[in-house]
Amino acid sequence: MRLINFFKKVAQEMKVVTWPNASQTRTDTSTVIGTSIIMAIFLGLVDWIVQWALQFLA
Repeated sequence: MRLINFFKKVAQEMKVVTWPNASQTRTDTSTVIGTSIIMAIFLGLVDWIVQWALQFLA
């Protein structure tokens, strides 16, 4: 009985959800991909610098 009530409440909540439109979804996706690329470059650069520093000290 509790499970049935749970799914009824979920269905009610899903009716009031405001879903993003296609344009907003594209914008959000582009932001995530761009941020991921920037972070990958940054972390790769930091890794390269640390490796270079450790080789210099050894």
